Amino acid sequence: MYFCFMKNWRLNFVLGIILLFGAAIVGRLVYLQIIQGGHYGAMAKGQQKSFQPLFGERGKILFEDGKILAVDASEDGSPRKYLQGNIASQVVGFFGGESIGQYGVEGFYDDILQGKINFLGKGDNDIEKELKSSDIYLTLDYNIQFTAEKLLEKAKKDLDIKSGQIIVIDPVGGKISAMANFPNFNPNSYSEAENFQIFQNGAIQKLFEPGSIMKPITMASAINEGKINPNTSYIDVGKLKIGGYAIYNYDNRVWGEKTMTEVLEKSINTGAVFAERQLGNELFVKYLNGFGFFEPTNIGLQGEVYSENKELKKGYEINYATASFGQGIAITPIQMIKAFSAIANGGKMANPYIVKKITGRELEKIQGVGSEISAKEIITPKTASQVTAMLVSVVENGYAKAARIPGYYLAGKTGTAQIPWSMIDVNKEGYSGETWQSFIGFGPAFNPKFMIFIKLDNPKTKTAEYSAVPIFRELAKYIIDYWQIPPDYE
Repeated sequence: MYFCFMKNWRLNFVLGIILLFGAAIVGRLVYLQIIQGGHYGAMAKGQQKSFQPLFGERGKILFEDGKILAVDASEDGSPRKYLQGNIASQVVGFFGGESIGQYGVEGFYDDILQGKINFLGKGDNDIEKELKSSDIYLTLDYNIQFTAEKLLEKAKKDLDIKSGQIIVIDPVGGKISAMANFPNFNPNSYSEAENFQIFQNGAIQKLFEPGSIMKPITMASAINEGKINPNTSYIDVGKLKIGGYAIYNYDNRVWGEKTMTEVLEKSINTGAVFAERQLGNELFVKYLNGFGFFEPTNIGLQGEVYSENKELKKGYEINYATASFGQGIAITPIQMIKAFSAIANGGKMANPYIVKKITGRELEKIQGVGSEISAKEIITPKTASQVTAMLVSVVENGYAKAARIPGYYLAGKTGTAQIPWSMIDVNKEGYSGETWQSFIGFGPAFNPKFMIFIKLDNPKTKTAEYSAVPIFRELAKYIIDYWQIPPDYE
């Protein structure tokens, strides 16, 4: 009985203590939440506001001459307004619903365009300074960009191309005056696009096999090593057998004895293989690496891709042979034009860039803002001059005659390559009947002011001679007149 009494007493004592503490806590909560609720609520909101991020006005994107491409437009109910509509849309990108820049310049330079993020509590002057954004001036020339895009639209109408790209660059300094894509889109209504692939910039984000525009690179490499010269001859019998494979010339032509210059004029596949064999596989790959075909150009736009071309590096003889004339090697248009600049620029490969200046920034610390003094020598000036002369002969005497402009020496090369089925249907192997047709050329040939690259996806013509070459001539003539480039001869 005594034991039971003691046990109940202790239990009651513990319960009393618990009730007492519970009452104290409830009382404190009533005091904080009801009696002092307004006071502490205001304090909480004040603290939240102190740590709420603020964004400054987003910087503008402009053409080289100051014509505005993109501007902050939050007062119109849209965060960004693109004043030129579809023009240069894949270069510019867009400001997405997640309040970040996506694709192109908007994506790559998002933090620079947006400015820094700060918090309240430092004083108005500090906040204004911290939040200041930067404007980005591109190297693009509005008139050349507009003309290039219109030519691609015309190619759709006349040649029924699936897509296409045009790049115009200064091969000496690397400044890009145009980077046009077809089809394009309107960044003001990007959400209406049915296929997100339209946002991709084909000049830097889509691989292709270059075809015969690779032949001058092969020739330059072999000439630079002293293995051949422009007058070196060989005898073409129409085909080559390598292992279990056979290589043929276009249209199964048999050319007989031809020089290396004539190989470029007539775009002879077996002649390119001959040049590669004189050079040797190891040196061939070394030069391809030097020309930048296994790495990105770092142009400073979001999403640049490149291929390591692992199949080429496996050491199979057939892969080296086909790569010599541009089949079985995957590159981007921007890689091609960068490599070709070494031929036009006395052997030095320029770095392509598309941003001219960024307001209020130390440009040397920002990737993608180019410099004309960063060219890398790949071949000697003598080699570059010899290959340039060979390419002039292609325009004067070869398959690029349609590129000729009276009074000017122009250098260039056509390219037609079959599109692998894997690019069209992943379930199929080998090559389809569709083609990439391209042309790359520069002028004036011995004092170049511009280089133009044109790629058309499956135009309704047999070769680039009838598709890309006439477009090159029209754009080259426009640039010559626009820039008032003096003629080479009367």
